[in-house]
Amino acid sequence: MIEFAREAYDDVVYAGYDGAPEEVCGVLAGEYGEDESTVVEAYPTENVADTPEIRYYIDPEEQLEVIEAIEEAGLEVVGFYHTHPAGPTEPSETDADRAAWSGYSYAICAFDGYPYLGSWRWEGDDAGFEQEVVRVVDR
Repeated sequence: MIEFAREAYDDVVYAGYDGAPEEVCGVLAGEYGEDESTVVEAYPTENVADTPEIRYYIDPEEQLEVIEAIEEAGLEVVGFYHTHPAGPTEPSETDADRAAWSGYSYAICAFDGYPYLGSWRWEGDDAGFEQEVVRVVDR
């Protein structure tokens, strides 16, 4: 399961609205757990993919800077997020090919009709993604 503080959830959704028609992306921060993680903040990053309308890619140097900022804030990396402006919330084959953080969450927000955020834990190349329950709480 992954729990989002309402503000972090809203930040991901509104970033998706503002970034459309391109995919937006970033890093999720909070408290990491092997079975359950809590997101208290979403750190946006630039999407530097060649085709940002259908792909996302975080520059490795920017990713490292964001991870350092998260750690300096006393938080942990929980996972990553990106949007699928035309849906669906399920990870694509490209998402699976590029997933690298085994045991971490990959949240995807889709806007096909209304915003919906789904999340999957990457269990590695052999197991793939496992869907998580998403809970949003007011803090």
